[in-house]
Amino acid sequence: MKFPKLTPKNITQASLSHSFTRRAMVLGTIQGGIGVLLAARMGWISIAENEKYSLLSESNRVNLTLVPPRRGWIIDRHGIPIAKNRTDFRVDIIPDRLQDRARVVGTLAQLLSLAPEDVERINEELDKAAGFQPVQVSDKLSYDQYAAVSVRLPDLPGIAPAQGFSRDYPAGPSVGHLIGYVGVASAKDYDERKDPLLITPGYKIGKDGLERTFEAALNGKPGAKRVEVTARGKVVRELTTRPDTPGKTIQLTIDAGLQEFAGRRLGTQSGSVVVVDCRTGDLLAMASMPSFDPNSFSDGISHMEWDMLSQDDHVPLRNKTLQGLYPPGSTVKPMVALSFLEAGLDPNETVQCSGAIRVGNGRFHCWRRGGHGAVNMHRGIEQSCDIYFYVMAQRLGMQVIADMARKLGLGQKFPLPYPSQSYGTVPDAAWKKKKYDQDWQVYDTVNATIGQGYMLVNPLQIAIMAARLASGKALMPNLLFGAKREPALPLGVSREHLEIIWAAMRDVVNGRGTGGGARLSVPDILMAGKTGTAQVRRITMAERRSGVRSNASLAFKLRDHALFMGFAPADNPRYAIGTVIEHGGHVNIIQDAPRISGDVMSYLFDPKDAMERLVAYEKDWGGDPFARQEAQMAAYRAAHGMAPPPATTAENTANAADQHGTPAVVTPAATLDTSSAQAPSTPAASVSNVQEETD
Repeated sequence: MKFPKLTPKNITQASLSHSFTRRAMVLGTIQGGIGVLLAARMGWISIAENEKYSLLSESNRVNLTLVPPRRGWIIDRHGIPIAKNRTDFRVDIIPDRLQDRARVVGTLAQLLSLAPEDVERINEELDKAAGFQPVQVSDKLSYDQYAAVSVRLPDLPGIAPAQGFSRDYPAGPSVGHLIGYVGVASAKDYDERKDPLLITPGYKIGKDGLERTFEAALNGKPGAKRVEVTARGKVVRELTTRPDTPGKTIQLTIDAGLQEFAGRRLGTQSGSVVVVDCRTGDLLAMASMPSFDPNSFSDGISHMEWDMLSQDDHVPLRNKTLQGLYPPGSTVKPMVALSFLEAGLDPNETVQCSGAIRVGNGRFHCWRRGGHGAVNMHRGIEQSCDIYFYVMAQRLGMQVIADMARKLGLGQKFPLPYPSQSYGTVPDAAWKKKKYDQDWQVYDTVNATIGQGYMLVNPLQIAIMAARLASGKALMPNLLFGAKREPALPLGVSREHLEIIWAAMRDVVNGRGTGGGARLSVPDILMAGKTGTAQVRRITMAERRSGVRSNASLAFKLRDHALFMGFAPADNPRYAIGTVIEHGGHVNIIQDAPRISGDVMSYLFDPKDAMERLVAYEKDWGGDPFARQEAQMAAYRAAHGMAPPPATTAENTANAADQHGTPAVVTPAATLDTSSAQAPSTPAASVSNVQEETD
């Protein structure tokens, strides 16, 4: 079959010409529109976004690196640095740039003589690190170590050696709890702040204590460095550098020499010493020992050292000054006696002490088994007679005691720049009803009147109680030098009554009282004070009949706490002190609360003599806190089958000796160390086991 040929109808030359012209116009219009769009886009890019693309182009040629700011110093009342900066060489790892991690870390361990626990720490931090968050390998390197890493950079991708500044704490463990420490920002810190400075190698933030509280002031502002690089990132030349702005200097009321002396004088004991200026309330020392070395934390503490600290039964990670709570024991007896005087009690009225008294169904004992005989208020404080206070407290009631305790600072919250504080308890009937839904009993009063039972205080409160008794004013503790404060108000107690208490406290130390160990070695200056013993276990009647076990025969955690509070000079109080020896048990006279308190107060009047005695003591204790901590670490490593750390270079050893050698006596005229190129903005015996008579 043949199909017919289809031929378009009405197709002419004119129609074909018209159709072509129309299509050409449409295509031309589209092309023109595209051309306009391209021209507009090119114009937008070249004109409106010129700055953006110029910067991008420049960034291909120039690298901008942040320069971490130097932290502000923390100095004492005389301008002596407590926390400063030190120029050093360091090496960090940038995780995102790291290749062949095992090989690189192994090479660094060999070049820098890293201990096994340091390698373990580095690997763990690399596992947790996020992106460009730097992981510190080591700082305080010698120049030879720094150079050895630098020349091998092509074979060590991800390694960032640098010259910078490290935080340095000259007194080490003696200021650990006072100052806190700094450390590398965590991934959580970066997620919260999104600040590129946090992932800059060498930059550290306050992690604890005052370093954390004053982070904003100490931080400073970063600088910047511009370098010209090739397409492969090779540095061609350094262009410009904007210097960093150092952080502000924080000046404390602390006396650096006294702080270090108090920390060292606590020796091998677990405890705290607080010294207060009786005229202003300024805190001159807040030592809590044993402690950690903040230099170790700032450098990156190893797992082994952390385990050693956290497992120590002396709890070196706890700030005993502010977080430790203890029954105050007989240190509250001057306060209790003052409450009796204010309630109208005649100080000459006597009580017959036979060694024990029955209260309800219970029998309460005096610390002296045979009793003290006839006792008035003066002798009750001097000899620390429990029976005197048992009898008078039952007559006058707990409320007058509780009111006076709060007036003298016990249980009070003080506005100090520390985020974590424990404030203790001053019990009374209302407190017990609210806490336990129970009525107050007479035996509760008897317990509280000798600082036992529900009553709990921290060492700072004990020192403030002594300062308020000495001054007759409601002094508030202050840690910032030059802070504007309102003058302390009077306590509202009779001057005559205070003088009665002062006379008794003077004889506690210098008469026939229980605090003879606190006598000052300084001629013509007397200390007034009060000893205390706080039981941590219940003594049964059976044990009393057979003989109470001595603290020396008990495990550490079962020994009594030993306490002391006082002030000097006794006739014109200038300084007050509170000392707590945790589980000290009055076992060691040299390291007992009264003797420690006496030596610390003696340092304020004759630092040279006090330091000479301390150095002699430390020979029997295994050296200063640095030496003892190193020995403890070596013993811990050996006990866990770890090899000793690699030997350090001679240069490192010299640096360590220079940084942590036995310090000289620090005086207000000491010169500031400006080696970090950042000056502050402010001016500048043998051990005996003989038991001392206790209360």
